[in-house]
Order: sequence, then structure tokens, then C-alpha cells
Amino acid sequence: MAQFMDVHHGMKGITADQLMEAHKADLAIQSEEKVTFQRAWADPTSGEVYCLSEAPSAAAVQKIHERAGHPADEIHPVPLSV
Repeated sequence: MAQFMDVHHGMKGITADQLMEAHKADLAIQSEEKVTFQRAWADPTSGEVYCLSEAPSAAAVQKIHERAGHPADEIHPVPLSV
């Protein structure tokens, strides 16, 4: 399964609780697109949120994020990691 890093812009002021709620919303439906969200990070000052997942495609990642109410602005494949 491929890995993807997606980015959400414009989430200035996001709190840890809000990040957790958004992540839980993804987790609740991720299996419907065979996506596994692994981790999420946020910078409340810049409003950037990052999510790492394993999925069959970037489209599958976007479908879950859209259905959870927070579509990604960018989705990047992660072909190599250490």
C-alpha cells in the first residue's frame, strides 16, 4: 500500500482537541476506502495541518477527508521514507 502526506491550509487557531476530532472523523470511515490514517500534525499559528496515511490512491484519501468535512488542499505521495 502506498503512503501519502496530505496538507490542509487555513486552519489557524486549531486546537489539539479539534485536531483529534478531525482525525477521529477520518478513522471512523477510513476502511470504506481502504485508507489507514497513521498520524496527524498541526501548526495552529500557520494553520497548516498534515496527515500521513496508507491508501490505494490519493483519490481514496481525498474521499475520506471530504466525507469527514475537511478536504485536503494537497496530497503528496511518499515513495521513500527512512
